[in-house]
Amino acid sequence: MYCGAVEFVCSPSAVSHIPVLLDECMGFLDPCRGGSFADLTFGGGGHSRKILEASPNVRLLSMDCDPDAKIRAGNLESAYGDRFRFVDSDFQSIDQYSGAQEFDGVLMDLGISSFQLMEAAKGFSFRLDAPIDMRLNPRVGQSAADFLETASRESLVRAVREYGEERRWSRVVNAIVDARGTGKLQRTLSAAELVTQAVGGVRARQRIHPATKTFQGVRIAINGELEALAMTLPKVFRALKPGGMLAVISFHSLEDRIVKRFMRKMSGRPQHRGDRSFVAERTAYAEMVQSKAIFPRKDEVESNPKSRSARLRVLKKIRHPEF
Repeated sequence: MYCGAVEFVCSPSAVSHIPVLLDECMGFLDPCRGGSFADLTFGGGGHSRKILEASPNVRLLSMDCDPDAKIRAGNLESAYGDRFRFVDSDFQSIDQYSGAQEFDGVLMDLGISSFQLMEAAKGFSFRLDAPIDMRLNPRVGQSAADFLETASRESLVRAVREYGEERRWSRVVNAIVDARGTGKLQRTLSAAELVTQAVGGVRARQRIHPATKTFQGVRIAINGELEALAMTLPKVFRALKPGGMLAVISFHSLEDRIVKRFMRKMSGRPQHRGDRSFVAERTAYAEMVQSKAIFPRKDEVESNPKSRSARLRVLKKIRHPEF
């Protein structure tokens, strides 16, 4: 049985939603002091609930573009009344639902919700046979099936090689192109089998399913996840009060790179090793709480294998940009 960090292929009944790095996030956000907070990736609501439980003086805005998240949020609306506000939207639209310097803390958990992985109809899991969809918001955009059938070779290479980080990307892309029009790209199981054969089949003691990386790359591509993250981080920073904390949990190296470079930029540091800008050209509007990412403890990984690839970065805003 595989149970990867990005793509669950366990039986749905064996999967439960457990918020990752929960104690670490609460420690940095410190909702016990009260204030205004935002959880931009509601998911199963675990982080949101913990923030609301911390103090009767907490107000929380939560967002999620999964239509089912609104239903799950109903429990918190009933329990916390006007202290809790849920917005059925993606986090790119945070600027439409908040103003400048509004929040004392903002959380973004970029992982895919267990609820999305558990429901076959959403087309994320390659153990549950269903149309291969993978859209975080199924009401908009192109499904994974349509992408696989129609995308240019360049787009497929970007998805499989760059986003999925699949070493055998050329074989996978060729197999996808050859399978167009056969129906194999329309459903999760047949698409997963196609990829598995392209990469050489299942190997002994393989930690993740052979199709995991390709499915991950396609999902990132059709949802524009990296572009959305890069667009949203400056909006979130604007919405933070001076002294406010931004906590971001990522599961993919490309996501983490975007987060790390943004936080280094706002802290007045070189964004990467190749950054040759002068100190005088950089301005510090924030400070990184730790230079290196924070990883789950061993006991958390043992109890929740999904958390093993999670990494947390935290930024403290010290002043508001004047531009």
